[in-house]
Amino acid sequence: MTSHVMRGRGSMSPWLALAGFGAAVAVAALLGGLGVAGTADEYRSLNQPSWAPPSAVFGPVWTVLYAMIAVSGWLVWRRAGWSPALNWYAAQLVLNAIWTPIFFGFGQYGLALLDIVVLWVLIGVTVGKFRPISPVAAGLLLPYWAWVTFATALNAAIWAANQ
Repeated sequence: MTSHVMRGRGSMSPWLALAGFGAAVAVAALLGGLGVAGTADEYRSLNQPSWAPPSAVFGPVWTVLYAMIAVSGWLVWRRAGWSPALNWYAAQLVLNAIWTPIFFGFGQYGLALLDIVVLWVLIGVTVGKFRPISPVAAGLLLPYWAWVTFATALNAAIWAANQ
């Protein structure tokens, strides 16, 4: 039998740590959720491209993506403890959390576009930093990165159509 020592986590239960990553992602989701409460009508009222999904699509997609984001961070933590890679993870999570209030709460579509472009870059950096530590963790972020790519294009189109 071999022993598997994980750096940087001390005696913390891995399940407690997973709950912590889940909680961090839930906070980001809740901040975003507070920013969109009652905004379905606002979203529908915007001039949108023909390829814009209905507002009902966003909740289920983000639920799955947030679960994948939490597991991804946890996998890296299990392998490397709190490493510089997780600093990038935390930074992208903050930008993720503030996008919705910027877009919906303040109606600042251009500023939201700036936020989401930087978010897109940080997700890419995070994927690159995660890959050597845990290719699975990096792979779990790829659907998120793809969705944010789509969301960036949608944000840009909405901003252009609603100036």
